[in-house]
Amino acid sequence: MFAEDEAALLADAPGDLDSMVARRVAGEPLEYILGWAEFCGLRVFIEPGVFVPRQRTALMVREAVMAAPASPVVVDLCCGSGAVGAAVAAALSDVTSHAADLDPAAVSCARRNVTGAVHQGDLYDALPPALRCRIDLLLANVPYVPTEAIASMPPEARDHEAAVALDGGPDGLDVFRRVVVSASDWLAPGGSVFLETSAQQVSTAVETLSRAGLTARVATDDEIGATVVIGVRPTRSGPRPGRPAGS
Repeated sequence: MFAEDEAALLADAPGDLDSMVARRVAGEPLEYILGWAEFCGLRVFIEPGVFVPRQRTALMVREAVMAAPASPVVVDLCCGSGAVGAAVAAALSDVTSHAADLDPAAVSCARRNVTGAVHQGDLYDALPPALRCRIDLLLANVPYVPTEAIASMPPEARDHEAAVALDGGPDGLDVFRRVVVSASDWLAPGGSVFLETSAQQVSTAVETLSRAGLTARVATDDEIGATVVIGVRPTRSGPRPGRPAGS
């Protein structure tokens, strides 16, 4: 965003302008100062410390919307502010929506943005058992920055966002692997998991999905610098289990 655009947003925001400008000059993310971020046409409430949704993640939203069946069950894992799940739900109809995050601050924030249920806990441990084998769209914008690369991130992220939302372990794929290894236990037959990653991690990410028994594909958008890997659980014969209660 150009400085002129940031200045206009700050000038229109409630509060003391001089104080807000000083916070911005000190490197605090604009979204924390405003209290919101724009994402996929939505104004998403943001609290300090909570991961700020990146515009590149719009690719994940688009891919999920295109893959959605009728009346989908949608889960936003590692939800942060809940922006991804909220955007998918806003683009579809008759959605059963759940979101989950380990960070209490993120859960509090997501509950202001998500119309469905928001759960606190570590990945799948946070979800109601009734969702097993029933998720059509599993959205997981997991942390994927390698630990050693955190120090070279822009200070807005490095110094202000929670480390748990950024640090993906030695190669950036620790949380990615944990999501993928259990995805088939939670996806409905034909359901899909969507994970953002970097271009450098694609080959390892695709191999991880394939080893977990998922059919993998890759979506990219060079204009916004986005890479999303998608894993689809093979369809089995027989009726699909009943739809869980919505929220």
